[in-house]
Amino acid sequence: MIHAAVKLSKSVISLSRTSLVAATSSQPLRFLHDGTNSPSSNPVAVQMINYALSHARSQKSDESYAQGMLILEQCLSTQSSESEGQFAQNSIGTVLLAMSNLLYERRSFEEAIEKLHRVQGLTRSSLGVRVAATEALVGLYLQLGQVDKCLDFLHKDDLRSNGGSKESLIVRAKAVKGLVELVTGNLESAESFFHGVQDIEAWNGTAVLSYGEFLHATQQFSLAKELYQNIIEGVPKNEDFSDMNTLAICNMASDEVFLAATFAFGQLESHMGNFRAAEEILTKALTKTEEYFGSSHPKVGVVLTCIALMYRNKARQERSSSLLIQEGLYRRAIEFLKAPPLESKGAETKLDRGDILALARGGYAEVLCVQQNRKTEGEKMKTWAEAVWSNRRMSLTDVLDISEPSSKVPVIDVRISRVL
Repeated sequence: MIHAAVKLSKSVISLSRTSLVAATSSQPLRFLHDGTNSPSSNPVAVQMINYALSHARSQKSDESYAQGMLILEQCLSTQSSESEGQFAQNSIGTVLLAMSNLLYERRSFEEAIEKLHRVQGLTRSSLGVRVAATEALVGLYLQLGQVDKCLDFLHKDDLRSNGGSKESLIVRAKAVKGLVELVTGNLESAESFFHGVQDIEAWNGTAVLSYGEFLHATQQFSLAKELYQNIIEGVPKNEDFSDMNTLAICNMASDEVFLAATFAFGQLESHMGNFRAAEEILTKALTKTEEYFGSSHPKVGVVLTCIALMYRNKARQERSSSLLIQEGLYRRAIEFLKAPPLESKGAETKLDRGDILALARGGYAEVLCVQQNRKTEGEKMKTWAEAVWSNRRMSLTDVLDISEPSSKVPVIDVRISRVL
């Protein structure tokens, strides 16, 4: 298999070089630009990146991903030294971003983070390359529940423009800090980081979605709904590694932003009491999530948890019952989220998607506690969920009692699998 993959990577390089020679034999080489007067990245590298990603995802198997990574590693080895100028560093940076993307898709998060930190070290690269890496690093740290690492990284990180960068990149760099403030429960601090989000001419959806979630959490429902709909209708559906100003990867990639916006829109309709619309939108979000990630991916568990909460909220407001539906959804969600045994020490266990796991088990515990013969199991599950819950803005009880009059509304961000 390895020999076949190496042979494949060499054939891709040969094809790329042949195409480049053919293109330059009759006319000057046209470099890819980032909107400035300087070339942004090597077109051969972009060609190989696109091929590697397409090949890896063609079968979504361990073998196809391994072959895709080999192509990218070969591509990286052909690039100039990291100590050279912006053009070389942009090419290296885009290859590293693509590698981190594949590693993320295979859930090799630590390896993906290592590649992203290497991109941050390319200080001569375009701001767009480093902003994409920063967004992805923040997204992964937040998903893994490593908020402290995220804050430490942002404190040290100094995103400075090398000249000619678009205003949208500056806005995105600030908005990702706003997302961190949302996760830590600091809504007032978060607002200042979203200034200018609605004014930028070109966006990839990451900043706009975070701002929409801020508006949602602060119950500015009409404005949040407008932004969610704009993202669903306008976010690019394809990756573009040739444009330094729109690069977005890992859980901040355009496909993930589209799914997250659809998911948030469904939650919003539920919070407004429009349960029929909420059910329709969340069902669509579930179908798209299963198609994109696979039917048993942890993110499917995130969506199922939210759908269960929607039915719970609907039942309480309409004074009806949906216990059997809720139980089935929670059981599947907990299975897909790969929950550890209840005997594990909840508060001391570092969990990927801990917020959602606690919410799923907390909701399931309520279903069990109303059944006399299962109350003991429910109480045990409730204790575990409360120990794992770490949201600083709302208690687990607040979130589960969302139908009660309250000044707080929880928003689940499916990108990072966190409750805001």
